[in-house]
Amino acid sequence: MTDPKSEQKDILASIRVPLLLTRAGMVCERVVRGFWPLWSVLILTLGLLMLGVHDLVPFWLAAGFLGLAAFVALWSLERGIRAFRWPSEAGALLRLDATMAGSPIQAVLDDQAIGSQDAASSALWRAHQERMRKKLAEARAVEPDLRVSKSDPFALRYFALLVLLTALLFGSVLRVQSVTALGGTGISQATGPTWEGWMEPPSYTGLPTVYLNDIDGPMLAAPYGSKLTMRFYGEPGALGLNETVSGNPLPDDSENPATAFDLTVKQSGQVAVVGDNGRIWDVVMQGDAKPTVARAGDFEATYEGEASLPFTAADDYGVVAGVARIELALGDVDRRYGLRIDPEPQEALEIPLPMPIAGTRAEFTETLIENYSKHPWANLPVTVSLSVEDAARQVSFAEPEVLKLPGRRFFDPLAGAIIEQRQALLWNRDNAKMIAQILRAVSNDPKDVFRDDAQFDILKTILDRVEGYRTASLSDEMVTELAEDMWNLALILEEGDLEDARERLERAQDRLAEAMKNGASEQEIAELMQELREATDDYMRQLARRNQQEREQNPDSQQSQNQEGMEMSQNDLQAMMDRIQELMEEGRMAEAQQALEELRQMMENMQVTEGQGQGQQSPGEQAMDDLAETLREQQDLSDQAFRDLQEQFNPGQQNQGQQGQQGQQQGQGQSGQQNDGRGQDQQGQGQGEGDEEGQEGQGGQQSMEETLAERQRALRNELGRQQRNLPGEGTEAGEAARDALERAERSMEGAEDALRENDLAEAIDQQSDAMEALREGMRNLGEAMAQEQGQQGQPGEQGTAQGTEPGSQRDPLGRDSGSNGEIGTEESLLQGEDVYRRAQELLDEIRRRTGDTERPEIEREYLERLLDRF
Repeated sequence: MTDPKSEQKDILASIRVPLLLTRAGMVCERVVRGFWPLWSVLILTLGLLMLGVHDLVPFWLAAGFLGLAAFVALWSLERGIRAFRWPSEAGALLRLDATMAGSPIQAVLDDQAIGSQDAASSALWRAHQERMRKKLAEARAVEPDLRVSKSDPFALRYFALLVLLTALLFGSVLRVQSVTALGGTGISQATGPTWEGWMEPPSYTGLPTVYLNDIDGPMLAAPYGSKLTMRFYGEPGALGLNETVSGNPLPDDSENPATAFDLTVKQSGQVAVVGDNGRIWDVVMQGDAKPTVARAGDFEATYEGEASLPFTAADDYGVVAGVARIELALGDVDRRYGLRIDPEPQEALEIPLPMPIAGTRAEFTETLIENYSKHPWANLPVTVSLSVEDAARQVSFAEPEVLKLPGRRFFDPLAGAIIEQRQALLWNRDNAKMIAQILRAVSNDPKDVFRDDAQFDILKTILDRVEGYRTASLSDEMVTELAEDMWNLALILEEGDLEDARERLERAQDRLAEAMKNGASEQEIAELMQELREATDDYMRQLARRNQQEREQNPDSQQSQNQEGMEMSQNDLQAMMDRIQELMEEGRMAEAQQALEELRQMMENMQVTEGQGQGQQSPGEQAMDDLAETLREQQDLSDQAFRDLQEQFNPGQQNQGQQGQQGQQQGQGQSGQQNDGRGQDQQGQGQGEGDEEGQEGQGGQQSMEETLAERQRALRNELGRQQRNLPGEGTEAGEAARDALERAERSMEGAEDALRENDLAEAIDQQSDAMEALREGMRNLGEAMAQEQGQQGQPGEQGTAQGTEPGSQRDPLGRDSGSNGEIGTEESLLQGEDVYRRAQELLDEIRRRTGDTERPEIEREYLERLLDRF
């Protein structure tokens, strides 16, 4: 028969290692929890001594602190020894057994209590123990719980650790030995005086602080403006300092010699520590070079008149800012026609130069991009001066140059004439008489000049206003308004309207198709292909302009959202035209004709799309709107509950705040069921506040809480209805949205119960949880909708050509986020403003939101990841 003790030893041998590690962890737990005050006192005392606090306070205070620290350390040691108990093997077994399902250790150590004489029962017991023995192989050591937050609720141990880390960075172990000089014991005289020194370069250099005690060489390089700090310990006067780097002689005070010196390096010279263990350095000051800036190319302008000017800048430690100053070069202007008289004073243009967002600014090349088409100096010679500044506030200027300020060019003769008169008006408003004469002469025979009577009507209106203003002085507002009207008319004349662009596009398509059928030469086909490209670009610009006007007039329309997606298809159109040209160059005319026909169909589909009326919201968008409305109503309900809670604790202020509260409630845009509930709420509140005896007020308060509970119940029922129509079923994001909304519904139910019990504090907590769950559900629902849209749209499909994806959005830089749910775009980064300034604004906003502790933790973590990446 097997010996039970021997069998128990065999069982314990199979889990010996996990049991040993678990028991060691229990020892660590009891040591940490029992002796944390001891090591906290020790590292706090060590940190303060390394910082030299004892040298800055009176002797009695330093000695008293050291005595108190010694007493607390001894008390902590005695307390820890008394509280420490060595963990038993049985306790370790219980802890290890608790981590495994079924408690297999206890099972294999147990004996059969009943039925041991029954063979079937004994067989079943042995089978059970055999299964439990196999489970012992899964035993893993239990990690110790080293947290002592319950014993140290004020986190004093972290304060002590912070002091030690600060001492390691800014203190020195050498300062500890000066504690022996307290009270003039003479020990310091035996060890001798000591000193410490640091040389800290300016922060903008990025250079590290130098610990002078480690510099054994005679030479020391120091940038201009470096801070030199020296500290002497021991008997005053035993050590002295001689220096010629600050430019200011040190005061000669032999009666009370200084032990601390703070200097600024302004010139090369010598620094010497005079006395025992002294040292001498020859300091070589490194001057801060001025930054440099130069133009890296000429002005270049796009069709829209957007001008770009490349420049290069450099500095030894980095450029921090720059400015481009543009002034009219009056001496180089062709003073004819509307420019004959002297111009009105105009302030010089000062545009901040773009700086690199990432990387070094020691040497870089960037491009200044602005649009000066509407400026009075457009297409005139100007003087361009570039300047940059470094961190030391040193400013350098590039040699001023006379350049032509680019602006949009108008090729239509009538449009060019109107722009010329517009410039004359901005040049000097005294040109108004001449401008009126020229505009009347231009419009003498409108049938031969204007394509549309509406264009002539616009010019006639401008002409009447100019002639009407000739007799009176033109104000700045009048000049600005007239200049804007003339600019808009010139754009219409230059580019025509959408119908004109469409006719040119169809004509270019027909001519190219006919040329391919008739076997035209390569030169002719190349010219027709270029004509098609220009016509397509013109049509897309007109379409984008019309869409922009419609979005400004009705920004919330679904049609605007669809047409934003239409802008994205321009890259697809250009890619198709590149493919057509490539096929023609390879002689594959049949395939090129087929591709041209596909392009024609794509453009026709776009025309059908842009002619459609406003569309209806998709189910997903409707669900998002409903959830947003539910969130707003829940916020209003929570605000009302909070006001009622305040009134319970401040009943004397009810009459004072009643009028303002009612005015605020009337100012809020409440709708539907909420208005009804809020109206009952106000009546109950008015009754409660109007009763001076308080009895009727108490009844009104109870009615109020009942009303709030009813509103909460109605809102919960509405949320339950909305959950039945959510998109994204079966997807991970869709299921996460449903789970979050279910949590919101449970929190609303808890808030309803709390309101019925008049527990407003609990109700507010539950309502807060409900709002947080609603926000999470809306975020997950948005991700599910984006995934569905990305799966529905495929490259090359007709829907892409139409550009009607409802999920089309723009990124923070104003670009389309890409078609078919793809990330990225080939669209230009710039949308009317400097991308670098816009990026800097975004970074500042992200940093601000990251520091907002009231935002959800998941949002702040996402923003922190953005900052880490960019």
